[in-house]
Amino acid sequence: MINALITSQTRIKLLKKFFLNGNTKAHLRGLEAEFGESSNAIRVELNRFEGAGLLKSHTEGNKKLFQANSNHPLYRDIHNIILKETGIDRLIENVIHRIGDLSAVYLTGDFAKGKDGGTIDIILVGENFDCGYLMQKVRQAEEMIGRKVRYNILGPAEAGELLLTMKPTELLPLWSNGNN
Repeated sequence: MINALITSQTRIKLLKKFFLNGNTKAHLRGLEAEFGESSNAIRVELNRFEGAGLLKSHTEGNKKLFQANSNHPLYRDIHNIILKETGIDRLIENVIHRIGDLSAVYLTGDFAKGKDGGTIDIILVGENFDCGYLMQKVRQAEEMIGRKVRYNILGPAEAGELLLTMKPTELLPLWSNGNN
């Protein structure tokens, strides 16, 4: 879908990298290694995004680190487009209904780090899950979005302990029932 709107694959990779998880930071050489593309092509797009105010940057040592500008008026819209592009929005819509006492859903793994991969890793926080129904809904979501879904179910206490140990770039809140 997004390929029809944006023809630059480098631009698409950067949008996914920075707008899936706004806490993701990266520098030019790291992006070059991750994407397997020339630093010049990446630099042009980074400068374009920074000039438009979509990315902000700061220097650490001799590295210029880039990060999504979450204060930009289009940040939320771009984030939602990227969620739709990856299928994560449909996964959440398909899974959260009637599976039990679900209190939160978090994205982990490659996608939380802004890397597009074939597997979506999520953590479901809650109790009293109907595991048969959950497995059925996950299979349906996998067919719909064309990606593998791995999930972990944690109780509130387990989740609290785990969430304290994870970095913001390793974990992205996707959904909450608002009672947490």
